[in-house]
Amino acid sequence: MYTTLHTTLTDNIFVITINRPDKLNAINRTVMSELGEAVNEIYVNKDIRGAVITGAGPKAFVAGADISEFQGLSAEEGEEMARKGQEIFERIEESPKPIIAAVNGFALGGGCELAMACHFRLCTPTARFGQPEVNLGIIPGYGGTQRLTRIVGKGKAIELMLTGRMMDAAEALQNGLVNYIIEPDELLTKSREILRIIAEKAPLAVAKIIECANLAEEGGLGDGFLFEQEAFGECFDTDDLKEGTSAFLEKRKPVFKGQ
Repeated sequence: MYTTLHTTLTDNIFVITINRPDKLNAINRTVMSELGEAVNEIYVNKDIRGAVITGAGPKAFVAGADISEFQGLSAEEGEEMARKGQEIFERIEESPKPIIAAVNGFALGGGCELAMACHFRLCTPTARFGQPEVNLGIIPGYGGTQRLTRIVGKGKAIELMLTGRMMDAAEALQNGLVNYIIEPDELLTKSREILRIIAEKAPLAVAKIIECANLAEEGGLGDGFLFEQEAFGECFDTDDLKEGTSAFLEKRKPVFKGQ
């Protein structure tokens, strides 16, 4: 189905592997287009309860964009490239189903931006994060200036983007860019373990939590509180709430159906 991605669906967990290890999984037009198709599958396939995005091989998650495609582009063409990338990464961020980035090596440029678009990140001890676009005379274009600032703070983000330096796994954990540092052979296992726990929760509530958290991250705290009130109320019209409260009172495990 895909030429640059490898996908599997096992136990309701969809794993998307960017499969260009000879190019350190660099994002070219085909990768971006196919990633958009795979993300659409997350939305529409009812058998998918959560997803993992990772890279093929031990060296890189995604080591950036395919720079060869930058040559000769006009300002308008560059803006269009950024627009398409941002649209797909926003779809990842706004997915009602959790998407984890399993970072197995370099996550630079577009790779760091892809990881940050996911709901949270796990990485190996050798992982490296960065937005080195300034070294090419450009800036991050797939949302990196915004998401990195929100995640690690303005001062740290600007330092990283202006110097173009890489952040190692320990520094990434310290600054809240990753949730866990995991040995390579356990990276996907841990990602699946977390998603299996989430899959046992009420799907509608999971989607609302993601939506509320995204709104808070965008700085809309006033709107965020109001949206939370409305979303909280909407939960009371669901069968999942009835099942969850009944199971709690009956001291049994709930069985949610996303209704």
